[in-house]
Amino acid sequence: MLQLGLSANAWAQQCFADANQAYAYLITQQQNKQLAKQSVVINLNTADEGELTQLTGIGSSKAQQIMLYREAFGPFASVDELAKVKGIGAKTVAKNRARMSVE
Repeated sequence: MLQLGLSANAWAQQCFADANQAYAYLITQQQNKQLAKQSVVINLNTADEGELTQLTGIGSSKAQQIMLYREAFGPFASVDELAKVKGIGAKTVAKNRARMSVE
């Protein structure tokens, strides 16, 4: 276990020995996270709160409103129907259109 700690420490020192490399690595990691988030398609009819909050402009409160709407009116027939949910407008639908489905 001591060996693991030493090698991790040595690795950390090597990674941050050059500030430019460390910064470039962090920027790349952030960009990869953003790309992964953008490529995920959220099914409005099956998504839970955590999945819905990945959409731009949808926080916990709005995600709960989406789920309540689904319970009250059944599954969404189209992505555009999302605009009928209280607090969600056409702009939010437009920003997320490519990342949403109802299938």
